[in-house]
Amino acid sequence: MFKSHVDALRRYARFAELYRRRDRTAQRAIRPLRPDPLSWPSDRITLAWLGHATVLLRVFDTWVITDPVLGRRVGISLGPAQIGVRRLTAPALRVGELPPIDLVLLSHAHFDHLDRPTLRRLPRKAVVVTAPNLGDLLTRFRDVRELRWGETTRVREIEIEATPARHWGARLLRDQHRGWGGFMLTARGKRILFAGDTANTDLLAPLAGAGPVDLAIMPIGAYNPWITNHCSPEEAWSMAMQLNAAAFLPIHHSTFRLSREPMHEPLARLRTAAGPQSGRIVAAELGGTWSVPT
Repeated sequence: MFKSHVDALRRYARFAELYRRRDRTAQRAIRPLRPDPLSWPSDRITLAWLGHATVLLRVFDTWVITDPVLGRRVGISLGPAQIGVRRLTAPALRVGELPPIDLVLLSHAHFDHLDRPTLRRLPRKAVVVTAPNLGDLLTRFRDVRELRWGETTRVREIEIEATPARHWGARLLRDQHRGWGGFMLTARGKRILFAGDTANTDLLAPLAGAGPVDLAIMPIGAYNPWITNHCSPEEAWSMAMQLNAAAFLPIHHSTFRLSREPMHEPLARLRTAAGPQSGRIVAAELGGTWSVPT
């Protein structure tokens, strides 16, 4: 187990250095948009992609954030410093620019999804809904709810159901007991899926039986060579179409160098896969804002 982790880190270091110059070129081409959450109305659902798997949503009167990772790096904290993967693109909003968060959704414990330096700056009173066996990482919050797949809870008017995924949940070498997954949010008849991290799977298809899905927030990056744990853009689109999702928000791309594909490739492949239905792809630009039709 230890040797396999060391080998994986060595492989990552080699290809990260190899692609460093190409990443700099891609970074210069990205001009993040700046969301203005204070202008979002309270009579609908509005959201913005802040980078990687972090999406800020206003679900009527409730402020929600998914997998908040807004620092310069992700990895192990050593005092004030972090050792790990550096960010390629700045987040669309910094932590201090967020509205007062009511609900935090955490899909699993990987460092690029559960970032303790970011979480330490969120309100302690925020409700955290997460996968099983993550509570020991979240002790600063007063209300942490761990859900197994299919279990539900309610925060204000939002019903939250834990959804399955094909992935894994360990944060370090020996904590294989930790869970993983995504969440379906339902409020005033609107349904939004935050899929977390997943490889290609049919596990999500049964969710379509509960009614229309207004938005699928799906990961599209880090598939080369990790395709057994992260879906390709084409697979993500196919899974969303199995749900007959009216709109598709791509996440988990163009933020950290986690794999070998070029930064621009996941979104380009997604648009090709969508073809004439590419208008269903929303908020694809960093900082892009979109509202669920009323």
